[in-house]
Amino acid sequence: MTSLADRAEDRWDDGLIARSRPKAAESTADDGLDGLDGDGGDEGDDALVRAVSGAGSDGGKSAAPPLSPEGQALRLRLDALRQLVGLSRTRLDGKTLAEAGRVLDEAAARRGLSPQHTVVAIAGATGSGKSTLFNSLAGVQISETGLRRPTTAAPIACSWSDGAAGLLDRLEIPGRLRRRPRETSEAEALRGMVLVDLPDLDSAVGAHRDHVDRVLALVDAVVWVVDPEKYADAVLHERYLRPLAGHAEVTFVVLNQVDRLPGDAVDLVLDDLRRLLDEDGIALGEHGEPGATVLGLSALTGEGVGELRELLGQFTQEKGAATRRISADVDRAAVRLRPLYVADGHAGPEIGETARAEFEDRLAEAVGAYAAGLAAERAWRRNAGKACGTPWLRLWRWYESRRAPRTLSGLAALAAIGGRGASVAEPPVEAEVTARQRVEQAVRAVADEAVTGLPEPWAQAVRETAVRGAEHLPEALDELAVTLGAAVAVPSVKPPRPTWWPAAVLAQAAMTLLQVYGGLWLLGQIIGILEPQLMPPVLFMVAGIVGGPLVEWACSIAARGPARRYGQDAERRLRQAAAGCGRARVLEPVAAELLRYREVREQYAAVAAGGTRLSTTRQ
Repeated sequence: MTSLADRAEDRWDDGLIARSRPKAAESTADDGLDGLDGDGGDEGDDALVRAVSGAGSDGGKSAAPPLSPEGQALRLRLDALRQLVGLSRTRLDGKTLAEAGRVLDEAAARRGLSPQHTVVAIAGATGSGKSTLFNSLAGVQISETGLRRPTTAAPIACSWSDGAAGLLDRLEIPGRLRRRPRETSEAEALRGMVLVDLPDLDSAVGAHRDHVDRVLALVDAVVWVVDPEKYADAVLHERYLRPLAGHAEVTFVVLNQVDRLPGDAVDLVLDDLRRLLDEDGIALGEHGEPGATVLGLSALTGEGVGELRELLGQFTQEKGAATRRISADVDRAAVRLRPLYVADGHAGPEIGETARAEFEDRLAEAVGAYAAGLAAERAWRRNAGKACGTPWLRLWRWYESRRAPRTLSGLAALAAIGGRGASVAEPPVEAEVTARQRVEQAVRAVADEAVTGLPEPWAQAVRETAVRGAEHLPEALDELAVTLGAAVAVPSVKPPRPTWWPAAVLAQAAMTLLQVYGGLWLLGQIIGILEPQLMPPVLFMVAGIVGGPLVEWACSIAARGPARRYGQDAERRLRQAAAGCGRARVLEPVAAELLRYREVREQYAAVAAGGTRLSTTRQ
């Protein structure tokens, strides 16, 4: 950053070194790159700019330039990326989102600075002649050249117009290394450009390479200078060109020192250079298509320098370099984030109906819904049998119930039939373990179904959500089994009786009356009160004796259907209670996690959708 001594000097020393910026330039430098993402009155974004970069905005003193289509598209992508990072912050670690956060910070910082300037860096290896080209474009000796290597120890900047101080502060270029070009007619074509000469990218001094890496991450465009001897250098291609392949639209590749090549060798070397760039994945801007510009020149003799100056002038006047650069950064961040949001599977993961049904079946099995339904069916049939059975059979059952508690087996039978069955015995340990294992298996199966097609970080988040929800699920199901299950198996009130029950009771009463009437008639004949007539009372008694069991049998047949429906209804209630417990604790949290993933997937799609190249191209 600028030292105190540099800031204290409020003058232009030699016409070339900018010690401080005039007051008129301050508002220009602080205008903000509002064209990137819209209204300059966005207080939230302005606060982010000030917090991240320390760069001020215009405070509403100057109107923001109108949004270009590219700026509108980039604004939507940055908003989507910001939401994507926010939604993913609790699911992914900070290191994973660091690149996306850096892109957002740099975009906000660049937005707070002048949109009227285009920052172009000149980078190259030792001896490529980049400093000579820098001086040739400036029209004056600014960067030191010579046989000593390296000659450039720190970035040097040359600005063709005022108001770029904020941009240079961001690049941490001190005032003593800020220059102005020679005032010529050719210089007018480059108005708005800020050219930065970087140290050698293959310098043996680590600080020089750090300068190169830091500035390359912040500039709007790069002019890569290569020479006929080192244009295929592995350091250049593997460390810089290949990773920045997506930045082709803000890339110039210049073959310098063509004056050293004889005849057609220039075209051969340029063709080979284009081949290497194509292998690096860099699109070449030929035939009107967007991409990198490749040309040959000689900074020493001036051959081709005018063509490069013209291309840079056109590139600067378009004022779209910052938008393209940030868009390319977003593209690269989207590619790196893709494995975290996209996997080989269906785009909308969800819990299918089959998985839900299997999950509920396993919970119903764990809670004993089927057994409870059978118990309820037996209770209904038993109640119907008591109502429609013969008086003698009912009297015998009453007698058995009175004497059964005197034996151990009688106590067990009474506990199973009576109202104390819910509290006498606890389930065996083996049954409890089995039920818990069934619950765990159900949760594991539904989680595996839910994570199908999910990237690993989100699949892990879904599994953890399912496990957290299932922590107390077995206990909740046990409580259901003790309360609702016991009430179903041994109801506190008698099950409802069928509509035909009064008729059955009357029929059974009639059969009993026939037996009693026939018996009394026969007894009267025996003791001599009535005339001897054996056949009629015997027929009455036989009809009553046979009719009573027949009525009871008919009632038991008729009771099968209602009893089955009653048992099924009891099973359904217990099954629904268990399913509701499982939904509240497992399915709904998992569905919420899947919904969050679909939201981040949509935001990622919005971020990656801009991967298509912007319409503004260089001819």
